[in-house]
Amino acid sequence: MLALILLTLSAYLLGSIPTGYWAGKLFARVDVRTSGSCSTGATNVLRTAGKVPALITLIVDIGKGYLPVWLAIYLEQAYPNLLPVDNFLLIPPAMALLSVIGHSKSIFLGFAGGKSAATGLGTLLALQWQAGLALFALWLLVLAISRIVSLASIITGGLTPVLMYLFGAPASYAAYGLAAGVYVIVRHKSNIVRLLAGQEPRVGQKVGEKVDIGKSQ
Repeated sequence: MLALILLTLSAYLLGSIPTGYWAGKLFARVDVRTSGSCSTGATNVLRTAGKVPALITLIVDIGKGYLPVWLAIYLEQAYPNLLPVDNFLLIPPAMALLSVIGHSKSIFLGFAGGKSAATGLGTLLALQWQAGLALFALWLLVLAISRIVSLASIITGGLTPVLMYLFGAPASYAAYGLAAGVYVIVRHKSNIVRLLAGQEPRVGQKVGEKVDIGKSQ
C-alpha cells in the first residue's frame, strides 16, 4: 500500500511540473499564464517565448506523462505482489489520469495549467505505444492540413479510445483513453469557441486574428 501511495503522489507531482511556465520565465522572462492563450502548454510557449522553450516544454511534458505510467507497468510486472489489484490492470491508467490532471491542475501554479494534450500523449505511449504513435501521426496530419494545433488535439482526443480499442488495449486502458480524450476536449473549450468564431490562430498567428478554418494559408 505504501508503494501505491508513493506512486500516486509521484504521478500527480510529475504531472504538475510547470514546464511551460518555467521555460517561459527562464528563456524569455515571460509569464505564459498572462500572455497569448494564457496556457502553459507548448503551443502557447511557442507563441509567447520562442521555439527552444516550446520544444523543451513539449519533450518534458510528454516525458512527465510517460514516466509514472511506465513505472507502474514495470512494478506490476517485476513485483506482482507489491501493488494491490494489479491483476485488473487498473493502476497504470490511474497513474496516467493523475499525471494528466496534474498537468492541468498543477499544485505549483495554484491548480491551473495547460490543456494536457502532450502529457496525455506521453501516457498513451507508455500504455499502448502503437496507439500512441498512431495518434501522434494523426495529430501531425491534421496540423499539417489545418495549421491549427487545438483542432489537431481535439480530433485526436476524440479518436483516442477508438485507436486504443483497435490496437487491442486492455479494457481499463481503453476506458482511460475515453476519459482522457474527453478531458482534453473539455480543456479546449475556449479553443472550440474560437474555432467556431473563426478566431483560433494558426501556427505563427496571434490569438484573436481572424481565421477561416476551411482554408489553408
